[in-house]
Amino acid sequence: MLIVDSQIHIWGANLPANPAHRQITSYTAEDVLREMDEAGVDAAVIHPPGWDPGADDMAVDAARQYPNRFSILGKFPLDEPASRDLIPIWRQQPGMLGLRFTFLLPHQQSWPTDGTMDWLWPAAEEAGLPVGLACANFLPVVGQVAERYPGLKLIVDHMGRGQRVTDDEAFETLPDLLALAKYPNVACKASGAPSYSSAPYPFANIHDYLHQVFDAFGPDRTFWGTDITRMPCSWRECITLFTEELPWLTGEDLEKVMGRALCNWIGWDLPG
Repeated sequence: MLIVDSQIHIWGANLPANPAHRQITSYTAEDVLREMDEAGVDAAVIHPPGWDPGADDMAVDAARQYPNRFSILGKFPLDEPASRDLIPIWRQQPGMLGLRFTFLLPHQQSWPTDGTMDWLWPAAEEAGLPVGLACANFLPVVGQVAERYPGLKLIVDHMGRGQRVTDDEAFETLPDLLALAKYPNVACKASGAPSYSSAPYPFANIHDYLHQVFDAFGPDRTFWGTDITRMPCSWRECITLFTEELPWLTGEDLEKVMGRALCNWIGWDLPG
């Protein structure tokens, strides 16, 4: 079974801004590959983090050097007019398959609703670029965008969960996420699941929430992943949570969730 992680970070300078991540100044492609090989992860999608200005170049170098192990959902400054010229040539970078944006800084948090991003949606739709979003605070807006731009593939990060919340509190807005499943151009990363439980492995108190997400989005639009550097368990346990602990996830559905569906969604043609 092909196992593809829908979200990892690599970086070469500075400590992560989010204290939940490993507080180390470097986590390179080679570091990741050692851990991937130990855990049985075939490939992973890099999301360059904002805390290292050189992370974008690191991601491209990793994808160039290991094209069957890494691809990228990259980023650029949404509020800079020059970024608009990047859309038509975005995929010319090694491993670059789409876009992914977070809105962690105070001045960015209004961008999804104040018009700053309005230019992006039609441009990405025309270019065929999937767009990932850390959108816990504006899930209904994602639905509006999906309806207006039906040819635009959108990916909701981490099941639309917020930061630093666990257990039932972490899933209080789950109905807003599930409402997005009616749009066929919206997919959901079931990534980081262990971090949303305060229970020990196998994190039984979130299994029902995972089941609801899968039932809503189905195997073609539900993507396993980790964000490994902030997980409370090993990479292998992140895998077996899905492959061994969820009795309703089996067969072809399991294979899709663990990697095939993600590759199809972002256009990553991996061997095997």
